[in-house]
Amino acid sequence: MASRAGALLVVVALLGSSLFAWADDPVIRVSLHIQPPFVEAIGANEFAGFSVELWRAIAQSRHWQSEFVVAPDVQKQLEAVALHAADIGVGAISITAERDLLFDFSQPLLNAGLQILVRSERASPESTALENLLHLLFSPSILVWLGIAGLLTIIPAHLVWWYERRHPEGMVVSKNYFPGIFQVFFWGLGTLATQADSMPRHWISRIVAVLWMFTSVVFVAFYTAQLTATLTAQQFKSEINGPEDLPGKKIATIAGTTSADYVRSNGIESALYSSADDAARALLNKEVDAVVFDAPILQYLAAHKLNGRVNVVGPVFHSEDYGFAFSPDSALRKQVDNALLVMRENGAYDRLVEKWFGRR
Repeated sequence: MASRAGALLVVVALLGSSLFAWADDPVIRVSLHIQPPFVEAIGANEFAGFSVELWRAIAQSRHWQSEFVVAPDVQKQLEAVALHAADIGVGAISITAERDLLFDFSQPLLNAGLQILVRSERASPESTALENLLHLLFSPSILVWLGIAGLLTIIPAHLVWWYERRHPEGMVVSKNYFPGIFQVFFWGLGTLATQADSMPRHWISRIVAVLWMFTSVVFVAFYTAQLTATLTAQQFKSEINGPEDLPGKKIATIAGTTSADYVRSNGIESALYSSADDAARALLNKEVDAVVFDAPILQYLAAHKLNGRVNVVGPVFHSEDYGFAFSPDSALRKQVDNALLVMRENGAYDRLVEKWFGRR
């Protein structure tokens, strides 16, 4: 009996110590790589971003505490998880077949892919107002449309001249073809610009004039719309408009990422940088022709940091998903996946995506 009682006390003691150990919130070591808008440093050991907020919501639901460790790049971030220096990798970590052999991943957090960032070809800020005006006045679009206006004006000008020269009070000063046709031609151009200085006298000429006025209104409206679209396109023109234009160009990308693997596997000349900010800086300095990297990150750079100086072009290609990375057979993965499912069901996940990326 004494031995049984002793054994029972040992079991109770072990259970008590185990329960006491789980009474405190466990500390999860989290490896981060600074990559806005997924991970942003906002102070000493203070972080924000989509991935950080998503992790904090999961940790709070599980009563976990977080100990953040910053890695210089995604490769080092994954190495920290592999060497058990961190329990989980949080950030913009793409799920690939190669990585899936070495790590366990959570359910996909965000569907993304690669996209291309190019310089905006707008007029440089150093250009004077006169230079910009001359560039506009003598642009190919302006000259083409002026030519079309001239050709259109020839038809009503000849009709009006033919009948006005026979009218005793006609608007044509000279009944000869030259210079009479020039007078009517400039009347037609003035009407096209809604600035006619006189009206024909012959009844047929007046009908032609009224029809020409209606034509002028339509032409000016169409001309204005087309000119605006053409000039806007000229401001943002680029030799690179999609992945098919990348061969033969020098491309910047980020070392140790899926974008670097894509560029290398397609035989595209590339320059490797440690961050998207460095790659974008090289693009603005004309050291490279474009940047190829994760679409959400390039879109964030273009909209929030380099607004007006760069453009994201072409479709999203080489589709991939982001996920949290764990060491193989980690006990955390199933709990994190369950918390993610709960957040998707109660709408918390969608609200977080909309906060950082807008409606998708």
